[in-house]
Parts: sequence; C-alpha cells; structure tokens
Amino acid sequence: MKVAVLAGGDSAESAISRSSAEEVLLSLGERHLVELIELDENITKNITAFGPDVVFPVLHGPPGEDGTVQGYLEMLGLPYVGSDVRGSALAMDKYVAKTLFREVGLPVLDDLLVSVVDVHESSAAISERFGPRVVIKPLRQGSALGVTRLPNGGDVSQSITDAQSYGDTVLVEPYFEGKEVTAGVLDLDGENKVVFPVVEIELPDGEWYDFRNRYEVGRSIHKIPATLPDHVLEDIANYATKAHECLGLRDLSRSDFLVSSTNEVVLLEVNTMPGMTPTSLYPDAARAAGLSFGDLMDKLVVNAVSRTTNVSHPPGA
Repeated sequence: MKVAVLAGGDSAESAISRSSAEEVLLSLGERHLVELIELDENITKNITAFGPDVVFPVLHGPPGEDGTVQGYLEMLGLPYVGSDVRGSALAMDKYVAKTLFREVGLPVLDDLLVSVVDVHESSAAISERFGPRVVIKPLRQGSALGVTRLPNGGDVSQSITDAQSYGDTVLVEPYFEGKEVTAGVLDLDGENKVVFPVVEIELPDGEWYDFRNRYEVGRSIHKIPATLPDHVLEDIANYATKAHECLGLRDLSRSDFLVSSTNEVVLLEVNTMPGMTPTSLYPDAARAAGLSFGDLMDKLVVNAVSRTTNVSHPPGA
C-alpha cells in the first residue's frame, strides 16, 4: 500500500510534526511504500505524483489539525488517518470543545474568553472572576506553547500578550493543582473503542508538562498505569471515551486531565493527532496495552484506506 505521510507546515508545532512523522515513516516503511510530503506550496503536485492509497497527516496545530488539511484531502478524494473536518475543527478550538463537554456533563474548569486589544481591561476582568491564580493559554494551539501558569499570581497582562503571539483570542481558566494524566483512545471502524491505560506524567518538583518537558528526552517519566484508585482510572477512561464521542472524533485521540489530591478530575482538552515522537504519551500507552508502534501505525492506515470517503466537489463541478 502507498502511504503519504504529511508533515511540517508553518505552524508553531512544525518541528514536532516532523519529529512525529519521522517515527511514523520509519515504522510504516517496514510494511508499505511510504513517502514523506511537506505541507507547503508543492503539496498538491507531490501528492499527485506519488499517488497514495491513503494519507497520514502527522500534523500538529493549525492548519494541519484544525480541519483545513482534512477538507483539502476530502476534496482530493483521498482517505486519511484521523478525525474529519468537523471533529478536527471542534477539538482545535478549546472554548468550543469545552462548551460541548459541559453539555454532556464532562468535568471542565470555568473559563473566560479574552479577545480584546486592551489587555489591562482584560486583566481586571480576570482578577474579578478568578482572583490572581490563573492559567492563560492560546485558544487554538497545542504542545503547551504560549501557556502561562500563575499558581501564585503574577503578571496577567504580560501572560495575555505572550499567549496572543499564537492568536488574538486567549482562554483563561482558574488555576487547578493536580497530577497531569492522559488517556488515549483507539477507535477503528467496526470495532469497539479501546482506551489505553491511563498515563501519569511525573516531572521534577515544581515543574509542569510544558514544551521542554514534553520533548526533551529524560525530562518526564510516564507512569503506566497512573498511581490512582481504580475507580478514578475508570472514570478517566469513561471521560476520554465520552469526550471523543462528544466531538465526533474517529481513529485516535488523547484526552488530557488534571487530578487533585482529593481525586477530583477535570478534563483539559482533547488532541486529535497525538504526538508520535520518542517522548510522546500515546505510543507509550499503546505499548502498555500490548500494541506495538508498528502494529498501531498499520492498523490506522489499513482502517483509513478501507473507509468510504465522502468527496466534496466545487460548485458546478
């Protein structure tokens, strides 16, 4: 089977995309004819020249993870791994996703959407709503880029400005102290959804799972399963499944959570294309479930190529 692996682009996460794609390419290359295709102005020419049976868009952040590339591939009539246009777009917008999560009873934090230019006015509104202890993050960005945690208060205005370097709109939440854990879902057509063992992210004292701790080897330890009571692990697995279904996702997703010292669980966000780097969580969780990286990659592309793709056509075509 011919598999086109898409990578790169101009998003802030393009380097991580290329790192993930390298692992995917090496793995799939053992069983399939594969080609790495960069997300750039030559993408249509390169995809057409290769003529893939299926596309694996190993892309993180917009436009590769927000429905844009997914819509493009549907216009080309190519089956692809991962969620469709709607699911990708919903998951990428943290505010919209959380609104939907609330509607189905998933535990999420209160939030405030900030999109005005006057950051000082916004800072006052944030202080009145949440007090000084907050987390400020870009609305549509992954890998913890642009995120500032203020567990003891701090410069909210500067934090908003930093987050706005990744997009004008910013999401603010109250600070919540807890273990960082994650649960991966594998959702293949015609099969029951599988939730991989919950992963606990162990970090140096006082640190959190920021960009450096995600991607530098040795900066974090993945404890599988997480050191939590069985009923909490079961709740997290159920929440991950419900979040996946709520957004209408398919193939794979990874839901991120915080768990307090009293075992209160909050859902932070859902990723439609989890990282596949050597330090990534999703592949580790799959291995803990008895699924090798090679088998995981093979299942995803075989599933995608067998799926009937709804092809969009331009008006008048």
